[in-house]
Amino acid sequence: MPAIIQMSHYPPRPNEPYSTEARVKEFTDLYDTDPDQRIWQVVAAIPAGRVSTYGAVASMAGLPRGARRVGKALRALPPDTRIPWHRVINARGRISLPPASAAGRLQRERLEKEGLEFGAGGAVDLNRFGWGRDRP
Repeated sequence: MPAIIQMSHYPPRPNEPYSTEARVKEFTDLYDTDPDQRIWQVVAAIPAGRVSTYGAVASMAGLPRGARRVGKALRALPPDTRIPWHRVINARGRISLPPASAAGRLQRERLEKEGLEFGAGGAVDLNRFGWGRDRP
């Protein structure tokens, strides 16, 4: 397994202005790292209180149509990682993990702690909380 990335200022500084392109550019060089590293770097750039989809992360990591590859890379993270894996959800705005699983509950708890709200169907409003190339 490749070495875990080192980030100079993760987590992001409070009240730090961000734009999708600027944050991703800051954390990744899409041509000089392996796919897992690129995925982890993009995920590390997702700000607290926002989420991105597996597909958007794949696209920003230079892996178009690589949503499943993102899931594989996130599963490879060590349990004590500082990379905010919980900020990646599916394209319907839902957590992909089984809701009754420990990991599914942990992901929802972390997102709620960051201020995300889940609708009655268990989905996050991607227009409000989404982050990525096609999101604010």
